[in-house]
Amino acid sequence: MEENAMNEKVLDEWELELQKQKRLLEAHMKELGIKSEMDCPDFPNCKVQEAYVQAVYNSMSKGAGGGFEF
Repeated sequence: MEENAMNEKVLDEWELELQKQKRLLEAHMKELGIKSEMDCPDFPNCKVQEAYVQAVYNSMSKGAGGGFEF
């Protein structure tokens, strides 16, 4: 049972980071007055977008390297 509790904590950690990065990306887009990440003047090298994409990947892979399941 302890392992399940630990897995839930890890999932929460990755989900919380994803939610944080999503809020930051949305605020960034609102500040710039854009509706698409691709409209960012720094696209494709926008650090805010890169952090969000990394958070998405980490939440899907639970922070482990390699593949993940859908």
